[in-house]
Amino acid sequence: MSFRQIAVVAVLALASVSTATKEKAPQSPIVGTDTVHGCYKSVGTMKKLNTDNFNSQGACAGFCRKNNYVVGASNSVDCWCGDEYPNKADLVDDDQCTEPCPGFGDDACGGLDTYTVYNTGKRVSVGEAAEPGSSSSSSAGASKTSSVTNAPASTSDTIETITAPSDSDNKGGPNVAGIAAGVVVGVVVVSAVLGGGFFWMRRKRNAEIEEEHRRNAAVNAFISGGKPPSSSGGLSMSDSRLDPVMNRRMSDGSIADNQDYSRRILRVTNA
Repeated sequence: MSFRQIAVVAVLALASVSTATKEKAPQSPIVGTDTVHGCYKSVGTMKKLNTDNFNSQGACAGFCRKNNYVVGASNSVDCWCGDEYPNKADLVDDDQCTEPCPGFGDDACGGLDTYTVYNTGKRVSVGEAAEPGSSSSSSAGASKTSSVTNAPASTSDTIETITAPSDSDNKGGPNVAGIAAGVVVGVVVVSAVLGGGFFWMRRKRNAEIEEEHRRNAAVNAFISGGKPPSSSGGLSMSDSRLDPVMNRRMSDGSIADNQDYSRRILRVTNA
């Protein structure tokens, strides 16, 4: 073999090594350190959360660990995170994950429709997703249930039952009865306040009129020579012992009480 042929073989070998990287063997999980769990043909329940042109095992697992996920998976520049491994039925041989990580070529970041799965080191004990096809999906709105009935001619008819959303979705609406009761109570309170104010003003006005009438009566009585009415309704009580004139009998056509008729008086008249 010539030197030229040996050089060509060496170049091809180096090219094959640089273009294909075998994934690391699965490792036991270690708290605080990311480890390779295996090569899978699906990501299970994990979600794609990051795209990094310098993706690697440490970059993807570190991103998931920082966001409190216990499992990560990578395929080239894409990174998935989740809380459980894919189902073991999706596990494939490690030689199916040969895509070099763009950020670190010695690490494998998945392959053709395969994914390198990691344990991020947040938790050692991690469950796995249910086997594909064994779980049923449900929608947030109306739920749809299908049943298949076999016909004699090996045909099947599908019967679909649509269940309308429950009334519990409307619980967040406003409480109409509560609003109406509040409005009624408010109207009653305002009416009571206005009515009380009206009657109070009316009573005050009547008291002012009565007091003005009492003052006018007192002034009129004073002008006419009488005594002003007292606070007891205009009637005045006087003691007769304080007025000597009241002790004399005042009668029309009778003798005067201020003369003494017990002694005889000689009267002289001209004949």
